[in-house]
Amino acid sequence: MSEHPRDRFDLQPSPDAERAFEDARTRGRLHHAWLLCGPEGVGKATFAYRAARRLLGAAPDPSRGPLGSRPDDPVCRLISAQSHPDLLVLERLVDGGKTKKSISVDQARDLPEFFSKSPSQAQARVAIIDAADDLNLNAANALLKILEEPPEHGVLLMVTHAPGRLLATIRSRCRRLAFPVWSQDALRRLVLDRSDVDEDEAERIAAMAAGSPGAALALSGGPALDADRLACRWVKDGAVDRAEQQKIADTFRGPEGQGRFDTLMDRLIAAVKAQALNQPPGQGSDWADLWSRLSELPDRTAGLNLDRGDALAGALADLARVKINSRAMGRGRAA
Repeated sequence: MSEHPRDRFDLQPSPDAERAFEDARTRGRLHHAWLLCGPEGVGKATFAYRAARRLLGAAPDPSRGPLGSRPDDPVCRLISAQSHPDLLVLERLVDGGKTKKSISVDQARDLPEFFSKSPSQAQARVAIIDAADDLNLNAANALLKILEEPPEHGVLLMVTHAPGRLLATIRSRCRRLAFPVWSQDALRRLVLDRSDVDEDEAERIAAMAAGSPGAALALSGGPALDADRLACRWVKDGAVDRAEQQKIADTFRGPEGQGRFDTLMDRLIAAVKAQALNQPPGQGSDWADLWSRLSELPDRTAGLNLDRGDALAGALADLARVKINSRAMGRGRAA
């Protein structure tokens, strides 16, 4: 399982964003609400926890960047244990092993009560919303009330992957910090620093991560990289062995089965996407359609409570049909 942003201390998503935030804090010009904007996986939530530690009084550790702090700091330990009284985190709840589709209005209504109280251990109270994109309409309106009447000792840190989807009235009341995608070289160096893979594998992981340090770290963890190798082989080789398929489907059972299914489907979707993009001009429509269908499959499987093994079997049957059609087209062009 990948490391949660609250437990990351050595990943610095954006030195520029950290310097801008720390400059505002030390000058006494800290805005009450921040929109952390950028593609998913670039470290926005990691930044939010780094900023929260500093706001809640963790001692600085300059070796870890402008907002760096030590894991053994008492404040950091409380945050990692999810027990700091001056920190509130809103995120989609997990019910019965399933993650809800949105952050509810009942969760958002915790904000006024939280900010109405004075800080108990720090100079401020901090709320992290991960992600603001997940707020349903009523929850977004409840958040707006907080932004219209900013709490005296409160700071909101809101992760957003698509700020354009937020209410304009929310966007206008926040200060933005942009988090760009990482270069492939930066991702390669990150993977080499944080894992025991070799140079070739680090380069491959960096290319697969598509600018996301979170994805790069997940891929370097072992299971995701193994899943990527398997997915690439399924896409490029001949028919998938039925015994192997059943063996993989068996791993989808139990409490960790959902994670294994999601990881394999993520890499299979990525492999099909790469295959679609590598087709000659005007000849990749079948692969593009397959990419679109597979992209919807994980959410549909979870939403309808479908059997994950059956979902994989259907995906591989769909893949086999596209491969057959692609080979037939290739023979037709050769003739």
